[in-house]
Amino acid sequence: MKTQLEELRALASRAENRLTETGIPRVAMVQGKIPEHELNAVYEPMVNLILRGSKSMTIGDTTLHYDPATYFVMSVRLPAAGVVNPSASGEPYLAIALLLDSAVISTLLSDLPESTDSEARPAGFSVAAITSELMDAWVRMLRLMERPAEIAALAPAYEREILYRVLQGPHGRMLRDIATPDSAMSRVNLAIELIRRDFAEPLRMELLAHKAAMSTSAFHRHFKAVTSLSPLQYQKRVRLLQARTLLISKGSSVTSAAFAVGYESATQFSREYAREFGLPPGRDSSRLQTGLRG
Repeated sequence: MKTQLEELRALASRAENRLTETGIPRVAMVQGKIPEHELNAVYEPMVNLILRGSKSMTIGDTTLHYDPATYFVMSVRLPAAGVVNPSASGEPYLAIALLLDSAVISTLLSDLPESTDSEARPAGFSVAAITSELMDAWVRMLRLMERPAEIAALAPAYEREILYRVLQGPHGRMLRDIATPDSAMSRVNLAIELIRRDFAEPLRMELLAHKAAMSTSAFHRHFKAVTSLSPLQYQKRVRLLQARTLLISKGSSVTSAAFAVGYESATQFSREYAREFGLPPGRDSSRLQTGLRG
C-alpha cells in the first residue's frame, strides 16, 4: 500500500488549507493547517482518508483518532471538533474525502445481495483499518483530476467501487442503514435534518419522535446511539457553531448572534459559548479573526 499512498499524496498535493474541489463530484481534499473554526463544525456525511499526518474527531463524549493506516466514515451530519497534526517528520496534514450520497448508496445496494448481518446497530461514525483494495479505488478516482475529460464517464464507477469496498468492511452496516428508509439511523437522520433546519426554534421532542416514527424514549435512545449526543445537546452545538460563524464571518455583536440562533438570554449564551469553546464569545472571535489575518 506504500506505493498507492505515495501516488495519492502526489495527486492531492495541490490541495489548500481549506476544502479544495477536485473537479470530481463529491470528492474534495485539504492540506496544511486548517483554521480552528473550520475544524469545529457540522460535518457532512463522508468517507475521509488521511494521506499524511493524523486527525482526531470529538463527537459528544467520543474521540476517534485516525491516520494513513485508517479511514473515517460519518453517515449523518454531526457537530464535531477536529484537530489535525502534521506527520512525524513535519510534513503538512493531507486528506481526501468523498461526500456520501444516500441515493448512490441505495442504487449500489440494489445490485448487491441482501445483508445477513445481525450485529447491533452502529453509531453514525467510526474508524477502520484501510485496505489495499480501497486504496486502489481511491487511486483510480484521483487520477481523474489529470484526465478531466474522463470524469463524467468513469467517476461514477469509481465512486461505486469506493462505496462497495466500504460496504465490505466494518462500516458496511452503517452505509446500509443510511440508505434504508425504515432503519433507525435513517429515521434519526430525518430528525437531525429537522433540528438543523429549525435550530433557532424551541426543541419539540414529541414532534421529532413522531416524525421519526418512534416513542419519545426510543427516539432519545436511538438518537444518542447514532450521534453520541442527546437531541438537546445536538441543537445546542449547532446553535453555538452558527453563532461562532456569525461572530467571525459577519461581524455580528454577541447579543445579536445570541438572539439570531435562538437564545433568549445573552448571558446564558455567553456562558454556554465559553463552556463549549473555552473563551467568552467576544474574546474568542477576536482571537480567531487575529489568527485569520495572521
